[in-house]
Order: sequence, then structure tokens, then C-alpha cells
Amino acid sequence: MGSEYGVTAASKPQVDLRPVAIWWAVWAFVWTSTLLAGMIYLIVNRDMPALRIRGLALSLTSIVILHLYWLPTQLAVMLGPVMPGDAAYWLMGTLLPCGIALFHGSNTRFQHVAKLQRKYALDGYRFTEPPTLEHKAGLINRFRALRYTTKILIYVAIAMFAQVFLTILMWLISRKYHSSWGIPGTEVTGTPAEVLEAQGTGWEWWPGVVSQFFWSWIVAPIVLWKSRNIHDSHGWRVQTIGCAVSSLHATPMWLIALYVPAMAPVNAVFVPPQWIGLSILVIEILTVFLPCWEVMRHQSLRQETLESIARWELKVKSTGSEEKSLNSDMTVVASMMSGWKSNSSASTFSSRDSILTMGALEHVLERNPAPLQEFSALREFSGENIIFLTSVAEWRSRLPSCIKDGSAKQERSKRSLVREHFNRALHIYAEFISVRHAEFPVNISHQELRKLEDVFEQPTRLVYGEKRDCDIINPFDKFTFDLPQPSSVSTDSGKTMQAGTARSIKENVQYWGDIPVDFEASIFDDAEASIKYLVLTNTWPKFIRDRRTLPSIDSIENLKGIEV
Repeated sequence: MGSEYGVTAASKPQVDLRPVAIWWAVWAFVWTSTLLAGMIYLIVNRDMPALRIRGLALSLTSIVILHLYWLPTQLAVMLGPVMPGDAAYWLMGTLLPCGIALFHGSNTRFQHVAKLQRKYALDGYRFTEPPTLEHKAGLINRFRALRYTTKILIYVAIAMFAQVFLTILMWLISRKYHSSWGIPGTEVTGTPAEVLEAQGTGWEWWPGVVSQFFWSWIVAPIVLWKSRNIHDSHGWRVQTIGCAVSSLHATPMWLIALYVPAMAPVNAVFVPPQWIGLSILVIEILTVFLPCWEVMRHQSLRQETLESIARWELKVKSTGSEEKSLNSDMTVVASMMSGWKSNSSASTFSSRDSILTMGALEHVLERNPAPLQEFSALREFSGENIIFLTSVAEWRSRLPSCIKDGSAKQERSKRSLVREHFNRALHIYAEFISVRHAEFPVNISHQELRKLEDVFEQPTRLVYGEKRDCDIINPFDKFTFDLPQPSSVSTDSGKTMQAGTARSIKENVQYWGDIPVDFEASIFDDAEASIKYLVLTNTWPKFIRDRRTLPSIDSIENLKGIEV
């Protein structure tokens, strides 16, 4: 039996330069450099759809902390005999539990986003969350009113504080690490190697062991159970399952390596904490490199879609039968939406290029957006894009001609009409665009966002109230409006009535100030074109592929069994 870093009574206090020790040092350098490159790639591409919903700040912070624990374990074969006796104790008692706590805190975002997105598929419309009550008195009620990320960070901070406190307490009361104070009888004597060996085991380590068991064998299985019916297209579910499963072996194998004498030959070349390092390695692969692969896959899919559109447009121009091609597109779309039951209609085109065109997407958005909306919400976690497009189309269809041509602004009798449609546009902005009020702000350019903010932001604050400052990294962690809440009802039907009343309140709130001069019928045109292009190059081809192969896993019926 040896210590945490494989030190035995026979070890000499010198750097180990065996080939196996050099191998682990080179491996640590190579993997650290690779991991750093992957994290930089994610940060550079943080605006990609697959990354915006993940909350990179918290997950990458946890990876950094876990890697700071992983790195010394890879160097332990080489430097273990010369490292301070309590170095491994402090690393195990601080960096490891804090990193694991932060990681699982960030990983719960998976269920949170899935839960919020589910409403887009179930209700098919917005404003399903009841607005926030004025905060009731009491610490518990104030805590419940906090936004999701804040509550998760509080939970994680409590767990981290408890772990670090116990680590410091054990170090203070044990004379194993210092002989001048502590509980008598806990000191160790002998040669420096024997002291190092004794410092690597003992009851002082058990708070860390309990912490690892808690996160790996209690929290992780709960996360797995709650996410069992969620099937996203971003690899997030695979990441969650893989990270949870990879941690199950770590603590048991660490204990076996530390306390079973037969493991001594293994410990000489593979120290006990490297069993934990294996799980950290898998977590890093799934948390950093799986999203990198998803980003590259998204870029490849977008390029493939653009090339398909270009080929189809070239074919249409060369044949000169645009009307016939359009009719063919609509026939193929209808066949697709009915489950590809008609082989004859599918054979009217020589490739899948026609179905990937903007015309096909617009046809679905206009005629039957529900299947695409369901797929977008349940698989892509981007249901707000489809709802935004259909809401803008509906708003534009209701505009009278006097607003479309701008003549209504010049006539006093038409001001009430302009105000009515401005308020409808204001609700669209507040829910889908405003980074201060929208639950899931659509991904438009900074320039276009500023243009819309100049028109709608101040009226939105007057109508909906002041909100917290925008969370640039995690824009999706806000999901309530500061409006008076109707009286709650305890029954399920009462909850439905309450949500409906909340929706009615929000949609009936009016802005009575001056209408901005820049408000016009084309105010949403650029934002709509941007989101439509994003859907065309990302969600639409995935939706086509999903309709061509297997039936959608996440139908409305299956949603009833989801626990989030």
C-alpha cells in the first residue's frame, strides 16, 4: 500500500525520471495544449446556436478547475516523492470538489433549457409563464424569486463552502500534517518516506470521499433520470449521459488503489488519483471537444445547404420553368409534411436540393408551421425562432395599407390605428428580441439589435418595467416579467386559468407615449430575414432529415413523460 501519489516507505526523496514518468509528463503537456486550443475555439465561436444555449462561462470555468487538479496527478509519478505531504490533500479537498460542483451546476442547464423550450411545442404560442409576483416577505420566498442561474450558483457555493470548510477543519485538528497543534495521537513518525505514505491516507480524507460519492452516485443519476426523455440535436444529452457514467468508477477505484495492497504494482506507474483523472478526461472531451465537433458539423451543414440551394437555383434558371419548379417544391413539401407517404411526389425532383430552398421553408411557415415548431423546440432548443417568424408574419398581415405606405403617420385620425399596431410590434420585441426581457432572445446582429432597441427599448421598459442588466453570456436565464400577478389557484385547471390570465394581461398592456418616428411596416424585415436564414441553414435541413428517416422521437404525446 502507498500514499495518494504512490509514495511508499521505500521511496527516495528525488524526482523519478523513469520512462513511464516522462511519458506522463509529455502526455500532460500535449493534452493541456489540445484542451486549451479547444476552449479557445469554443470562445471564438460562442455565437453559434449550439453554443449559445450551453452557458460556456460556467462549464469552461469548471473544466479549468478540474484540469488544475488533473495536471498534478499526471506528474505525480515523476514529482510525487518530492511534493509536500499535504499537497495531494489540498488538491483533493478543494479543486476537485469545487470543479465537480461547478460542472454539475452548469450541467443542470440542460434540463432547464429543455423545460422552458417545451412550452413552444405544447402551446404553440408565447406568454405561457405567469408573470412574477411582487416578492413576498421571507428569505425562502426571496430565494424562490431569484433567476435560475443565481439559484444554481447559490447551491453550488454552499456545497463548495461546506467542502472547503471541512477540508480546513480536518487539516487543523490532525497532527499528521503539523506537529505543533491538533488532536494528540494523530501525529505520525518515521522516515520522510514513511511520513509521506501516512499523510496520503487516513480519516482526514473522508469528507472529500463523501463529496465525490454525493456528486457521482446521487446527483449524476438524478440528472440522468430527469433527462431520459430529452433528445436534442446538439449532442447535449450525449454529453450529460457520458459525463455522468464516466464518473461512476472514479471514487471506488481510487479507494481500491489506495487501500488494497495488491494494487501496489499498478500504483507504481498509475497513481490512485489518476483513476479520477480518467473521468475528468472524459468530462473534458465531452464538454469541450463534443461541442467543437457540433460547431464544425453546423458549419458543414450550412455550407451543404447553401450549395444545394445554389444548384437548384442554377437548374431553375437553366430550364426557365420557375412556376413549374415552384409547384414541384410545394408538392414535395406536402409529401414531406405527411410523412413521405407518396413516392410519386418525391420522384418529381432529381435531388433533395429543391426541398432545402427558402421557398419550401416559407411554404411550411405559412401553411403548417406546427411540426417544424415542435422539432425546433424539442430537438434544437430554438423554438423562439419559429414563433418569432410566424408572429412577425401575422403582425404584418394585419397591417392596413395606410401603415404600409406610411400615410397613417400624417393623419391625426389614424394615430390610434398606428398605436394599436405599434403595441403589437412592441410585444413581439419584448418577447423575442429584447435582451433584457426576452426569455430566449433571437440571434440577430448587434447592428440590427441596436436599430430595434432605438425604437422599442424605452417603450418596453415603460410597459414591462425595468429589468436586470443583460447577461451577455447567459441570455436565457431570465424568464419572468415584473407585472402584477393575478391571484393564484391551487388546482391544475386554476393554474391554466392563471397562465391564460397572465397572457391576457401582457397582451392588453398598452404604450400611450409618443410613437417613435422610425417605426414603420418594415421595422422587422432585417431581423426576420436574419432569423429565416438561420433557420434555413440550421434547423430546416435537420428537420428535413428527421422527417425523411424516423418519426420524431419527441412528439407531443411523449412530452407527458418528461420530468424536468
